[in-house]
Amino acid sequence: MDWTSPVPLSTDDDTGTTWQVRRAWPDKTPGCYVLEVLTPGRAGVRGARLRQGHFELIPPDDPRLPALRAEAQQGEIFAYRPYRRAVVRAEGRYIKIFRPGSAVVPAERCAQMDILLDAGTFTTPRIVSRKSQDVLVFSAIPGPTLSELGTKGAAVSDETFANAWEKWSRAWVAQLTGTHGPAAQSVLDTLPPHLAGLEAAEVERLLNRWLRHHENVPELSFQRDALRAAAEQVTMNLLRTAPDPLVWAHGGLHAKQIIVTDSDTPLGLLDFDSTARAEAARDLADLDVHLELRLRENRMPPERYITAHSQVLAVAEELHVSPGRFAAYSDARWLRLAFSPLPGRLSLAVAVIADRAKQHRSMR
Repeated sequence: MDWTSPVPLSTDDDTGTTWQVRRAWPDKTPGCYVLEVLTPGRAGVRGARLRQGHFELIPPDDPRLPALRAEAQQGEIFAYRPYRRAVVRAEGRYIKIFRPGSAVVPAERCAQMDILLDAGTFTTPRIVSRKSQDVLVFSAIPGPTLSELGTKGAAVSDETFANAWEKWSRAWVAQLTGTHGPAAQSVLDTLPPHLAGLEAAEVERLLNRWLRHHENVPELSFQRDALRAAAEQVTMNLLRTAPDPLVWAHGGLHAKQIIVTDSDTPLGLLDFDSTARAEAARDLADLDVHLELRLRENRMPPERYITAHSQVLAVAEELHVSPGRFAAYSDARWLRLAFSPLPGRLSLAVAVIADRAKQHRSMR
């Protein structure tokens, strides 16, 4: 029997306005979700809730983000996870809004990246002002993202696209293999380690949350069994083999975080809230899986996927990433995507996980 996600691709509010669902997260109560939505003709995004199938917009006064309403007057809400964080895009700057007191660590991470990231490898946003412990204002880095260049219909040549990815690969290798001075090494040493055990624990947490939301859905019995088995295998693969050395890790790397600047300027790199020390395989697997997801969802032409994917694999080889570790983190990322409530993600990710398991068995 087919199963349809309770989160739709689009839905209407009480006034008849149609909203497209861009991102979605399970809420604490089974059957409830928080959403990031947008509608044609209206700038920016809004937050919304879906409660047992009933859709409602979140009022502009998010009680857990008290600074959001005032900061939203400065521009348009560019990204928004209700009750957690938001980003407002204004002229020449981005304003990031956190829960009260939660801007302290991100501010420290950005200051650390100014020291750790070599000026010749990446350009990072500057903190223009720190309004409070809730709000950080960053300078904007002009240019499209690698994600935008890879979108179907992007008005750039294949050569320009390939050059941008080659520029990224050179910079990434240089950053992870370069010699750190005393100040940079001190920063690196103070970053929290993200070990394989933490990755496995996150997979288990997301699995348990998904099961709470879907334990009483008969149509999902096959998927429940498949996800439990996949989680067990992912945990085993993460923990049973020796890890690669820990290096600087972005912690949430994907093509939307990489800004393509002009030829004489280092690429831009964004969002260091989750930066840590981790195996190089973790960032590279995250980046690679997001590329394949865009391909499978028909948002990226195959030839451009091959170009980008090849550069990721080349970087992994140059950094001496163990193939088994790369595969383990890739499997973990696909499994995490399976827990997304967005329509189509579960069936796609389960199919990919099954295919990858067959490939692993055939290689033994």
